[in-house]
Amino acid sequence: MKRFDYLKAASIREAVSALAGDPKARMIAGGTNLVDLMKYDVEAPGLLVDINGLDLKRIEETETGYRIGALVTNSDLAYHPGVVRRFPLLASAILAGASPQLRNAATTGGNINQRTRCYYFYDPATRCNKRQPGSGCDAIGGVTRIHAILGASEACIATHPSDMCVALAALDAVVEVEGPEGRRDIAFLDYHRLPGDTPERDNTLRHGEIVTAIRLEGEAAARHHTYLKLRDRLSYAFALVSAAVDLKIENGKISRARVALGGVAHKPWRDLDAEGMLVGREPSAEATDAFAARLLAGAKGQGGNDFKITLAERVIRRALRQAAAGTPQIQHEKAIA
Repeated sequence: MKRFDYLKAASIREAVSALAGDPKARMIAGGTNLVDLMKYDVEAPGLLVDINGLDLKRIEETETGYRIGALVTNSDLAYHPGVVRRFPLLASAILAGASPQLRNAATTGGNINQRTRCYYFYDPATRCNKRQPGSGCDAIGGVTRIHAILGASEACIATHPSDMCVALAALDAVVEVEGPEGRRDIAFLDYHRLPGDTPERDNTLRHGEIVTAIRLEGEAAARHHTYLKLRDRLSYAFALVSAAVDLKIENGKISRARVALGGVAHKPWRDLDAEGMLVGREPSAEATDAFAARLLAGAKGQGGNDFKITLAERVIRRALRQAAAGTPQIQHEKAIA
């Protein structure tokens, strides 16, 4: 780990100013991802801006939902009574990730900004366009078990690692950010980026901007939801494929369908047109099969991860059955319902 300067920000404005004024500055809160990257020499910030002293640790009920401060820990969010009652899909997704110790330290803002766990990104001895733009991608043609089957490019085949983000994508969350030009809101589906030819850019934050809160608004399924995660180990492992499903069922037919996939792309994967195929239909095997085929249209493996296409089809079908039946995956029991 290389030497760095340290600033404990006393205000959002001070944090924004410090980040905007130094291209090598990085923000730190829980540090569960950044510290690892610094130890591996993947990140070498010249300045660490500590935001733990900022007033961003509250979960506030609003007229339309909840506003979650960027410094709220994953544990506090997952066990918040109001969130569990109104947005149980989010609580379930958080509990599917990491370990209790990490969830106690990891923050909401840090979770949505965590970086890929691609083996090649973490190894400075290899070529990685995300770590060093223009250097190439040794993952392509390499060990690809965990890599993307959707939305990849010739420059990058990495996946986004978060479980929480998959649920936030399905729930149409909104990200509040503060920057040199003031505050703005970003729809969650627009927050993360596909790699294209600039895979070093994980999201749509502008230089100097920081996440201050996440908003959850509107109605979510109290019964017809699930977060289903398939992985190499039953705990403390990132998803090979996961699915967050939120359904509204009226008179035996689906009147709203929101489905996001994790572990398959550079960002949580949703297809609003595909979701429209489910609306007005009974949650039958025929409907879920057609939806899975549409959602995975264009999926492409890299050899070592070809199995993820079939796995994703099965995850989608199983998750839709769980949600439709009102039997969401229970994270602490692990066994798939």
